[in-house]
Amino acid sequence: MSKQYFEDVAEQWDEMRKGFFSEVVREKAYKVAGIRSGELAVDVGAGTGFLTEGLLKSGLKVIAVDQSEAMLDEMKKKFEVFQAVEYRTGESENLPIEDKTVDYVFSNMYLHHVKSPLNAIKEMVRVLKPGGKLIITDLDEHRFEFLRKEQHDHWMGFRREDIEKWFIEAGLSQVKVECAGEYCCTDSAGCECESVDISIFIASGSKP
Repeated sequence: MSKQYFEDVAEQWDEMRKGFFSEVVREKAYKVAGIRSGELAVDVGAGTGFLTEGLLKSGLKVIAVDQSEAMLDEMKKKFEVFQAVEYRTGESENLPIEDKTVDYVFSNMYLHHVKSPLNAIKEMVRVLKPGGKLIITDLDEHRFEFLRKEQHDHWMGFRREDIEKWFIEAGLSQVKVECAGEYCCTDSAGCECESVDISIFIASGSKP
């Protein structure tokens, strides 16, 4: 269901996203990762390129992965001037990328859409080179059921201790889970009275 939802909203997603969270999230992600020009990053659940845009402008090469071809099509229109980006259709537990080939894996607001977060994290770790870094930004645990219904979320955010445990179980070291300094703001389409602010975490870890 989430795939169909994002197929349907692809053309409007850039404007919709601005109402959810700002560029503060990605700037914090880049800083925590310590990105360097010329290196290779994967953007998992890339959408229309929120993270990919900043990575390309910082001189990185990017593999953008999303299950929605409509989202990737929108991204291609935006970034046609960039040569350093590849677009690949793929699922969270079967990324179309070889083992130990990338320097960074980024994923923003994607984990709460997957059925098995631990398996998704393990798959992201699989494609990292030794010394590579995984950076995930997502929602803290919340109780707003309308998000599950309207945006087809599998998870109503996460406890930070669970994210830390999954990173360690996936084989990462130097694991940190901290506040991203930003809130996700949204309204229920079916109830104008329900408006929420949900804090966003940033999780990072290195592959030994």
